[in-house]
Amino acid sequence: MVLLWLTTIFPHARPVACDYPLRDSCESATGSQLMLLYLAFGLMSLGGGGIRSSSLAFGAEQLEKRDGIKSKSECALKSYFGWYYVSVSASSMVAVTLIVYIQDNLGWKVGFGIPAAIMLLSALCFFLASPFYVKSKANTSLLSGLIQVLVASYKNRHIKLSLPQAAEERYHHREGSVRLVPSENLRCLNKACIIKHPEQDLTLDGRASDPWSLCTVDQVEELKALIKVIPLWSTGIMIGVTLSQSSFPVLQASSMDRHVSRNFEIPAASFCIFTIITMTLWVGFYDRILLPLASKIKGKPCQLSLKQRMGIGLLFSTASMAAWAITETVRRRIAIDEGLSDDPRAVVQMSAMWLLPYLVLSGLAMAFNMIGQTEFYYSELPKSMSSIASAFLGVGMSAASLVASLIMNAVDDVTRSGGKQGWIPSNINKGHYDHYFWLLSALNMANFVYFLACCKAYGPCRVEVRKALDNADGMQEEC
Repeated sequence: MVLLWLTTIFPHARPVACDYPLRDSCESATGSQLMLLYLAFGLMSLGGGGIRSSSLAFGAEQLEKRDGIKSKSECALKSYFGWYYVSVSASSMVAVTLIVYIQDNLGWKVGFGIPAAIMLLSALCFFLASPFYVKSKANTSLLSGLIQVLVASYKNRHIKLSLPQAAEERYHHREGSVRLVPSENLRCLNKACIIKHPEQDLTLDGRASDPWSLCTVDQVEELKALIKVIPLWSTGIMIGVTLSQSSFPVLQASSMDRHVSRNFEIPAASFCIFTIITMTLWVGFYDRILLPLASKIKGKPCQLSLKQRMGIGLLFSTASMAAWAITETVRRRIAIDEGLSDDPRAVVQMSAMWLLPYLVLSGLAMAFNMIGQTEFYYSELPKSMSSIASAFLGVGMSAASLVASLIMNAVDDVTRSGGKQGWIPSNINKGHYDHYFWLLSALNMANFVYFLACCKAYGPCRVEVRKALDNADGMQEEC
C-alpha cells in the first residue's frame, strides 16, 4: 500500500494524465513505472494471500480450542463462518463508500494514503493482541506430506492390493491415530502406506525410515479428501467469474442517472455496496431469524445442507447475470434513441437503480454459495487441513479471475473478427455488453448442471453421514 501511495506522490512514478477515450492516443507508462506498480500489486497479493488463507482458520481455532463442549463449539462455528464474511463485507462497505468518496473528492494522494495508514494500524493491533490468541505450532509441512503420498504410491505401484483389506498391521499409521486402515476409494493411493518390510521400512520408534517411500494412513486420507472435493470446488469458479466483472457495473453506472436526491448522487464505484448490504442482511436474517424460527416450528434443529446452499447460490448467480443483461439491453436502447452512441461519457435518462436487481441477486449468490463453500471445505477436509480449507475459496476466486480474463479476451477476439465493433469495446454505447452478459448467464446455468453431477458423484457429506448415524442410534444433537 505504501508503494501504491508513492505512485501518487512522485509525478515521475506514473504516466502523464490522459483523458482517454476522448483523446485518440495516450502516453504509455515506462518500464520503471510499470515495475513499481507491479511490485506494489505483487506485495499486496502476497500479503492478502497470507491473511485470507489463515485468518478464517485462525479464528475458528480460537473457538475450538477455548470451548470444551463439542456441540456448542460446532454451533458457534456455523455462526462464525457467516459473521466472518459479514465483518469482511463491513470493511468492503467502508472501502467502496468512504474511501471512494475520499478518492473522488480529495484525490489519490489522500485516497491511497489512508488505506496505507489503516493497514499499518491493523498490523500493530494484531501484534499487540498476539499474546491473547490461541496459537498452534506447525509440526509438519502439509504440502510436502501430500506430495510424499504421490511419490510413495508411485514407488510402490507394483504392490498388489488384496481384497478385502488385510490386517491393519500392514498399514503405517501415526501413534494415537483414530484411523488405522485406509478407505476403499482411490485404492491406488493406499500403496503409499503399506509396510512391506517392517525391519527396513520403520525405525526403532515406529516412524518411517523413508517418508518418501512410506506414508501414514492419515496422510493418504488427507490427499483423498482433497482430491474428492476438487470437482465441487471447480463449480465455484464460474460464480467467481460472475463476481469478477466488477469494472462493468462502474462503467454502466457512470452512464446512468445516479442521483438519489437533487443534491446527492452515488459514486459509480460505490454501487457494489448494495451487493455487500444484501449479503450482510441475509446472513443476519438467516442465522438469527429464519433458522431459529424454522427449528421452533419443526421442533428440531433444521437448516439447508451445505450442497443445497451452494446450489441455490449458483442459481442466484445465473439469475443475476440475466437481470444484468436485461438492464443493459434497455440502457443501450435508450442511449441509441437519445443519439448518444458516439459519446461514451454521456448520461442517459435512466436511473442507475435499475442495476439493483443484478446487485441484490449477486449478494444473495455470495451469501449462499461462498459461505456455503467455506463451511463445506472446513467440514469435509480433515482438521489438519483447516488452513487449506479456508484458502480454497480464495484460490477459486483467483482462478476465476484468470478464467474471466480468458473468456473476455476470447469474446472480444471472436466478435471483433472481420473488422466489427465487437461486444465489449471501450465505448459501452457502441458495444453489445448485453450479449456478453447473456453468455455468462448461459455459462452459469451450464455450471449448475455440472454442479448437480458433481454432487451426485460426491455422495453424502460427512455431516449428513454423522447425522444419519446419530438418528440410527436414537440420538438427537442439541445446539
